Amino acid sequence: MRPRSLDEIIGQKHLLRSGSPLWRLVKAGDGVTVPSSILLWGPPGTGKTTLAYVLAAATERSFAELSAINAGVKEVRAVVERAKRELGMYGRETLLFLDEIHRFSKAQQDSLLPAVENRWVTLFAATTETPHISVSSPL
Repeated sequence: MRPRSLDEIIGQKHLLRSGSPLWRLVKAGDGVTVPSSILLWGPPGTGKTTLAYVLAAATERSFAELSAINAGVKEVRAVVERAKRELGMYGRETLLFLDEIHRFSKAQQDSLLPAVENRWVTLFAATTETPHISVSSPL
């Protein structure tokens, strides 16, 4: 059974320790600086997707999920537009989980840059490939 809360996550305690990027994402506000993007790298089945769901619930942000296997720039733009509307109308931030980000071309990855740089979304990406080779460094 998959964990449904941060308390149910076992192992990798350093990922959730005070001051870590994931901790800062959950503790946003109160002077805590939130990372604009987080990249998880690891083999299949290690809990990257589960962690995204748990973090989305813990942060009470809007949650959008895309898989680079079957999504493209059109789908990214739709998520970003919705995120901009929610941020403007309700002040609610969006956590965008992009699974298999290494499947996106450089141009597709670069289409995410304005959304990340302007903080319209917080990008939470997962990859099974070596990040410095397969993921655009600005992300």
